[in-house]
Amino acid sequence: MATFNMPSLGADMEAGILVEWLKQPGDEVHRGDIVAVVETDKGAIEVEIFEDGRIGKLLVAQGTKVPVGTPLATVATAGEAVAEPAATAEPSPAPTPVPIAQPMPVTPLAVHVGVRASPAARKLAAELGLDLATVDGGGPQGAIIRADVVRAGERKGPAPRHGLDLSQMRRAIAAAMARSKREIPHYYLAHSFEVTAAQQALARYNAERAPADRLLFGTYLVKAVALAMRDFPEFNGFHGEDGFKPSTAIHVGVAIAIRGGGLAAPAIHDTDRLTVAELMVKMRDLVGRVRRGGFRSSEIADATVTVSSLGERGIETMFPIIYPPQVAILGFGAVLPRPWPVGEEVAVRPVLSATLSADHRASDGHRGALLLERIEELLARPEAL
Repeated sequence: MATFNMPSLGADMEAGILVEWLKQPGDEVHRGDIVAVVETDKGAIEVEIFEDGRIGKLLVAQGTKVPVGTPLATVATAGEAVAEPAATAEPSPAPTPVPIAQPMPVTPLAVHVGVRASPAARKLAAELGLDLATVDGGGPQGAIIRADVVRAGERKGPAPRHGLDLSQMRRAIAAAMARSKREIPHYYLAHSFEVTAAQQALARYNAERAPADRLLFGTYLVKAVALAMRDFPEFNGFHGEDGFKPSTAIHVGVAIAIRGGGLAAPAIHDTDRLTVAELMVKMRDLVGRVRRGGFRSSEIADATVTVSSLGERGIETMFPIIYPPQVAILGFGAVLPRPWPVGEEVAVRPVLSATLSADHRASDGHRGALLLERIEELLARPEAL
């Protein structure tokens, strides 16, 4: 009998609050299924399972603060029997229960109906101002769970960032960046180059498509970085106690600003294998979910290199800080018209500034310069992206 443990959601996370179980004892699960929701400084994280089987016993109760690595539930894999589930999950001895929400005030109608809802559903309903008596329950025995309230809230209007404390997030970001600057020997490189071919290719692509299917220029940047990582694996991976270990997969993290303050950089898995159209779809989905404060555990933990851009804000050059345990982050500024040598003449061309912040324990400036030149070459041949 295997156990399903609280995952690590980044170098700055030590614990999270398990706010809702989405699976119950006896339920069949498959790799990638969302089984629980955990609240952290980054917001509400959907926690995935990474093996097939059936949920056995829930080891941690909802509302419990859980350190990273704590067993959350047992999982019976193929051929194993599932133990008889307890009526309710009991908290494990180590974690400390903390209050995460009070039930919303009960109206006379709610008393009459006798509404059954999970704590997370009650909390979200209170945030949205929804009467639980008007929400259809899709949980066990018709109980209302968080997903039911999300759907009801979407019908009412945009869902808020569930439980997202921006001041708490800022403290978490500050702690991670302070650790990065303290422990990682950064070096910084900048390289400017013209991107006429990429802009022309983008214009041709978008001219043939409806607005919903068009690309943003940032799609090309993320894809170029992903392809460049194939040739420069020393920038794609993690630095741990045993030194640097390159990753065989390329999961590019995309830095996304959260309205009102805060930042997250979740991963797009196997970025180098996606077409630009597939990548755009994933980027749109990711931006929408992150700005609502909800994303998946693997998206936070799996990024092997990160891309950050302030081009839409008109910033010409940025020098981002590495997010540990990664060893590199690429920054991109705005594409701006600049005088540029063309043969023996000078013409105005669209110019992009790309920067690299890298860990000197894993690479050096010479290889970093070649990496930036490789990104330039890829953007000069956008048909290959």
